[in-house]
Parts: sequence; C-alpha cells; structure tokens
Amino acid sequence: MSEFRNLLETFENKFPHRDYKIEIVAPEFTSVCPKTGQPDFGTVTLSYTPDAKCVELKSLKFYLQSYRNEGIFYENVTNVILEDLAAVLQPRWLKVEIHFNARGGITETVVAQYSAVA
Repeated sequence: MSEFRNLLETFENKFPHRDYKIEIVAPEFTSVCPKTGQPDFGTVTLSYTPDAKCVELKSLKFYLQSYRNEGIFYENVTNVILEDLAAVLQPRWLKVEIHFNARGGITETVVAQYSAVA
C-alpha cells in the first residue's frame, strides 16, 4: 500500500450488472528517478471494468500528482498504482500502462494488470 492511497475517492457504479470499460489518460505524470534525482515524465493510461465502484477523477488527479517528488523506479510506480487502485475500486479487471518519455535516448513502457478471481 502506498502512502498516497487514501487520496483516492470512489462513487457508486450505477450499472454494476453490465461489463463496460472505462479508460482514463493522464498525459502529465511525473515522478523522480531514485538513482539520479532526475525527473521522469510519462503518460498513464488506466483501463478498467468496474464492479460496485468507479474512481472519482479529481481524487485520481491528486493521487497521481503525489508522485511528482517521489523517487521511484518505473516498474515500481506502475505496480503500486495498480495495487492501490485495485484495493480501492475492487474492479472486475484493471490495467495500468505508463509510457515514460525518453531520457538518455531510452523510452520504457510498463504494463501491469489485475483481474478479480471469480
């Protein structure tokens, strides 16, 4: 659990009987490389099939902004975001994909997925 999880708020899914996909794109994600202290920039794409709850977007924005000064590796932040959202939303399915911008001529994309066990 991240120290930022409590920033996430939810609201009731009015269509829990239906499978549908929500996709949220946050193109201004920022964190910090824990080795160099250099800023990392990326685009976060969240895709999920809700069950009883949906994420409230303003709270999600504040949650993602909380990583701005956080020293964390790409792989770790992607998986922490997945774990936090899965715990708060308890969705049927969730995917977190972060495309990190080039730094030193190298780009990286990390994808992590969650699926509820029936």
